[in-house]
Amino acid sequence: METHARQRPGLSLVVLISGSGSNLQALIDGQLAGDLPIDIRAVVSNRADAFGLERARRADLTTRVLDHRDFSSRAAYDAELAPLIQDFAPELVILAGFMRILTPTFVARFHGRMFNIHPSLLPKFPGLHTHQRAIDSGEREHGATVHFVTEQLDGGPAVLQARVPVLPGDDAETLAARVLQQEHLIYPLAIRWFAAGRLRLANDGTPLLDGNALHTPVQFNQL
Repeated sequence: METHARQRPGLSLVVLISGSGSNLQALIDGQLAGDLPIDIRAVVSNRADAFGLERARRADLTTRVLDHRDFSSRAAYDAELAPLIQDFAPELVILAGFMRILTPTFVARFHGRMFNIHPSLLPKFPGLHTHQRAIDSGEREHGATVHFVTEQLDGGPAVLQARVPVLPGDDAETLAARVLQQEHLIYPLAIRWFAAGRLRLANDGTPLLDGNALHTPVQFNQL
């Protein structure tokens, strides 16, 4: 199932999702409001029932479904996914809750132009169940990180973080909701930096903001 939309001026994006698409919605809202200079060329999901596809259709965006269950291996799936994305000629590929581990070949194809947002203060708690792990570890702060995607799972160069307190009585659900509010702020901001040419990945893998090396991610709460 798919829909089609006219192209808009701005940084061309393809957004990959697997679920509800709340970060996608933040990007859609920014695009429609004119606050975010982007052109979402397509929204691609590995699940036909992902609610994010409905969000995209409501915004008259092109959608595609490529179900990973139809492929015999991760490599076979990524070999089909990469040209599907490339057909839309994106300047930036956005992972927004895309629950797939990507192969090195796929990552290399979009090196320096693929972002992910992870619900933890990386390098703490890569992988899944980050909110419960933060609570179980007695963390006082938790948060989210925008990073360039590399072969290392949730290990690419971090560019922007937002922090939230871990409150007494928090469970994974309440903490996740607090983090998600911040995700909706920092993901559009990092994309805005990239669209303006302020943020890029150097040849040596160092993220540069306004030409300055980011040895640690920018802290959104301190901007």
